[in-house]
This record gives sequence, C-alpha cells and structure tokens, in this order.
Amino acid sequence: MDNESKNILVVDDDREIVRAIALTLEAEGYTVLKAYDGLEALDLVTTKNIHLVIIDVMMPKLDGLSAIMRIRDGKNLPIIVLSAKSENSDKILGLSMGADDYVTKPFNPMELAARVKSQLRRYTSLGDINSRGENVILNGRLRFNLDEHVLYADNEPVKLTATETKIVELLMRNPGRIFPAEEIYSKIWNESAYSTENTVMVHIRRIREKIEINPSEPEYLKVVWGIGYKFEKH
Repeated sequence: MDNESKNILVVDDDREIVRAIALTLEAEGYTVLKAYDGLEALDLVTTKNIHLVIIDVMMPKLDGLSAIMRIRDGKNLPIIVLSAKSENSDKILGLSMGADDYVTKPFNPMELAARVKSQLRRYTSLGDINSRGENVILNGRLRFNLDEHVLYADNEPVKLTATETKIVELLMRNPGRIFPAEEIYSKIWNESAYSTENTVMVHIRRIREKIEINPSEPEYLKVVWGIGYKFEKH
C-alpha cells in the first residue's frame, strides 16, 4: 500500500501544530484528517478508514490517553502520542495505555514522518504475516517465528545464539510468568541447576542488549528482584 492510500489522523487542540504536521505528512503523500479534541478523534476513527493516529495528551472534552483507551477497545492501528511532557513516567503511561510510540514537543517534523512510516510498515507487515497463517508469537514490536526459531524486532531479524533463542522462546511463550533462574537453567541446559544465577543473568543481559531500545530500562525482558525473570506482555 503506498502513502497516497494511507489516511493519517492528527489530533491536537493547537491548530498550528495540526497544520504543521499535516503539511509535512501531505508532502510525503499521505492523506491527513484533522481533529482538535478526543471526542472528535473517536468519531473520525469510527466513521473513517484511519491507518494511523497521532494524538496529543492534553486536550479538551476528552484527553488523549482516554481517547487511546477507547480507540484500542475496537481498533488495532498504530498510535503515536504527541506531548510536551518528556518525563519517563508520562512516556510509560502513554505506552501502557496502548500507544505504539511517543514523541515529545518540540519535535522534528521529518523525524515524526519517519516514525509514521516505521509504524505503518510494522503494522502492515504483521497483517501480512497473520494472513499467511505463520506460526508466530507477537508481542509489541517483537515477533518470534516458531517454525524458523527466529526473533524479529521492528521486523528485522535479531542475531541470537542458540541458547539465547531458547530462552527467548521459553519466556515469550509464557508472557507475564516469572521464571526463577534455576528453572530457566534446568529447562534450557537440561541439567540440574546449581549456582546458576550468574550464568542466566549474563544471557539475559545479552538478550536485552539485542532486543531492548534502552537495555538499562527494559520494556520486555524484566527482572523481578529476588524471584526471577519475566517477559512483559505488550
């Protein structure tokens, strides 16, 4: 699908920001629909064929985060949050509500356009995969192909060792479940676990460096102190 057949909804109560984003995206060949509050955004998502939403947080009538939750109730489409708040807690809140990406103001218009392109490519790719019926586990920006035993991040294959691949598959098959290091070791190495914490920890760290955007603040592969490791569901 080319850019000209993609409809982007831009939502912000600042009309100048909406206009600036629209000019940038229209220059890239997208069709831009505009809304200036959350309720107007919900109406357009419901009545129009929207392929991606860029939405501000602080708006009248219905704020952006509430609008995202309501959009997510019935639609699976990429959502980029646009906000003046740059604190990590605000970013995490936006992403936990169902957003796929978070851009802080002031922003570079071309960077925003690149993020739009990336999100559309990822969602289109995942849709094609589902239609082919491949045996995959999907979790946010990650995809594990169970037939190939290959992990993809943002649609790019991740170079994992055989042991790392086994650990990823174990954890991705059981999202949210906490695995003690001893259990991971016994399942992956097929031998009794004894003083294995460091061995498992090193492998977890290496996996994080390959799949996390910020390995020091992981979104997916998390430690539960004193208990073990888990793969967060997104």
